[in-house]
Amino acid sequence: MIASNDLIAAIATAPGRGGVGVIRLSGQGLAGVVAGLVGRALQPRHAHFARFKAQDGAVIDEGLALYFPGPASFTGEDVLELQGHGGPVVLRMLLARCVELGARHAQPGEFTRRAFLNGKLDLAQAEAVADLIDAQSEAAARSALKSLDGAFSREINALTEQMITLRMLVEATIDFPEEDIDFLQAADARGKLAQIDEQLARVLATASQGRMLREGLHVVLIGQPNVGKSSLLNALAGTDVAIVTDIAGTTRDTVRELIQLDGVPLHVIDTAGLRETEDAVEKIGIARTWQALEKADLALLLLDSREGITAHDEAILQRLPAQLPVLRVFNKIDLTGEQSGAVDDYEVHVSAQTGAGLDTLRQRLLALAGWHGANEGVFIARERHLDAIRRAAGHVDSAAHAFNALELFAEELRLAQQALNEITGEFTSDDLLGVIFSRFCIGK
Repeated sequence: MIASNDLIAAIATAPGRGGVGVIRLSGQGLAGVVAGLVGRALQPRHAHFARFKAQDGAVIDEGLALYFPGPASFTGEDVLELQGHGGPVVLRMLLARCVELGARHAQPGEFTRRAFLNGKLDLAQAEAVADLIDAQSEAAARSALKSLDGAFSREINALTEQMITLRMLVEATIDFPEEDIDFLQAADARGKLAQIDEQLARVLATASQGRMLREGLHVVLIGQPNVGKSSLLNALAGTDVAIVTDIAGTTRDTVRELIQLDGVPLHVIDTAGLRETEDAVEKIGIARTWQALEKADLALLLLDSREGITAHDEAILQRLPAQLPVLRVFNKIDLTGEQSGAVDDYEVHVSAQTGAGLDTLRQRLLALAGWHGANEGVFIARERHLDAIRRAAGHVDSAAHAFNALELFAEELRLAQQALNEITGEFTSDDLLGVIFSRFCIGK
């Protein structure tokens, strides 16, 4: 794939007012823009104070101009950055002047896409740019920076190199059939394949942690009316985000709140109490509860500790998606005198009113979701990365079962390598690139 290098321009700073605003340009034809805006040549990689001028010579703004000649730039092309005042009107005027001088408006993610196509970043690193911008916690930001620095790509490239080595052994055996399987055995092909399988499992586990940091976990609070769902949400959030009353059916729609636990974004959804009702509005809220459960990572079934699990609660459990983990939370232990804490992996006793047992609840939430704790080895990852690693592991497993059928063995290894290459972009369709970069912000 070859990147188009026509001149593109965009506002690179966030929308709204700010002390400083940045216009970024990349591609061919910068000399005309520099001449029209600044009126003099720019020394590469030096900041120049300049007055940015309109066609009639009037000053639009003043600030700094920086020129980065390709290929030593972010995109690999000639890049110009204009740093002026951060007023939206001034920035729009300056951008319009750039377009007047021959640039066109950049598409979302087009700068980073050009960096990828020009070999400045691989696809996993390019995605990490957007993930760093969108990071919802310090842990997520650190992990995204590791991916941008190439930590994830190095893991994938190391696995790919091992597969290439093994494929070479297999192809050599196919080309020289008189050597047959003895050649592969002498080279310990089975051992090499087992090592690849182990490393794939390790990378998958690490990437799964990275996906949680990036996307967070969706937790849905369910239960009968008046068991304390809204009170629990408020206690976890540390603020009154949901209305709490003694009136059954107070919560009629889903209430969403973002909470951070151990650096993991937790999207907690308080829902309408699940019961039979004739109230039209409450019915809609209950329907939305079941819709939220279809997309949840974990369900918290809140129960009144004074009543235990009722027949109605059992009916709720029966309707839940089969693969959805469910944590039973017995609330209001301040009214029963029970001890707080975990009874087992799927049962916790708490008081949303006093806060007793909430720390244990937080720990169980993360554990049931599969979180093993942030560490320096975690890199940011996306669901498509996990899918590619799983497919590669499946092909490696198939190769192990086809060890004595060399052509099939070689084909499974090729497919495994191809799956991993999708992560870094060595084998990626243009359609997928379009989807990935369209989700970037304009100017990046």
